[in-house]
Amino acid sequence: MRRIIHIDMDAFYASVEIRDQPSLRGLAVAVAHQSRRGVVLTASYEARAYGVRSAMPTSLALQKCPHLTLVPPRMEVYKRVSDVIRGVFVRYTDLVEPLSLDEAYLDVSQHPSGTLIARAIKADIQREAQLTASAGVSFNKFLAKLASDLHKPNGLTVIRPEEADALIASLPVEAFHGVGPATKSRMHEHQLFTGADLKRQTLSDLTRWFGAQGAHFHRISHGIDDRPVDPDRERKSVGVERTYEDDLRHFAEIQAALPGLVALLIPRLKRAEYSGRSLVLKVKFADRSILTRRLTSGLPLTDEARVLSLARELLTPELLAGRPVRLLGLSVQNQRPASTSGAQVPLFSSS
Repeated sequence: MRRIIHIDMDAFYASVEIRDQPSLRGLAVAVAHQSRRGVVLTASYEARAYGVRSAMPTSLALQKCPHLTLVPPRMEVYKRVSDVIRGVFVRYTDLVEPLSLDEAYLDVSQHPSGTLIARAIKADIQREAQLTASAGVSFNKFLAKLASDLHKPNGLTVIRPEEADALIASLPVEAFHGVGPATKSRMHEHQLFTGADLKRQTLSDLTRWFGAQGAHFHRISHGIDDRPVDPDRERKSVGVERTYEDDLRHFAEIQAALPGLVALLIPRLKRAEYSGRSLVLKVKFADRSILTRRLTSGLPLTDEARVLSLARELLTPELLAGRPVRLLGLSVQNQRPASTSGAQVPLFSSS
């Protein structure tokens, strides 16, 4: 049986800023660009108490928390801290799979106790980076990630095989990976509120209701996840998407949403050191139908103005045909091997 650890740094960017500026301790802090199209990259737990979240427009964050302290991001600093954290991981195992700048899976099956290793990793990170991390330990990746989210910040949660079924059954559906606000709403329409509700459904029903995601929900509701920890996993794309509480109904309103998406996408590309050449637009309509459109550039898409220009080319009135829009997404794909030749694959990229 595998022993998998999921490590998730606590409010990573904000925690680094608070560590380096002790006067910020105890304040509601958000790492964000102070611009008209700025978005929150990370918020401290004090800010989260007011509803401030990652990917939220800075203007909305300030409405929710007028005394919010905004700190500009320092990506090079965060990357240096990431290197320190990676150094901790590889002391214990070579099987480290990066997920984001503050997150990774580790396979420690060669050790007799995943719990002891997770505790040691947390202590090393605290001592060497002066930061806290939350850890989840279990026998597969899904449950390890689930465990790390249960007692943040600075938590250590273990889900043993004999505990998995009862825990999964008790969780609300929004606790499952892949269930965002829109999917949660659809699940509630089918009277699916907990893991137990999901587990009672047949694979065919879940597939009919949720498409390819249905098979994923069927597996995880039974605690099944056979994915190995893959230290050589290649990133296929970097993207962002946003589901709107109220459908966007007018073309000017839909087009006006693009700059905010691009402003969120560009920092993610930089953090991931990803230099793809294809921009993909995803549109989900009010009837939940989805379409995608793609444009390929001769040069890597790393410039905000260039990406925004291509996004506007993709999003046309003819494409929308007057249909209300529920979700917009942008992603960059098609990274050429030459762009990463000789470069070290980064441990983290924020998500």
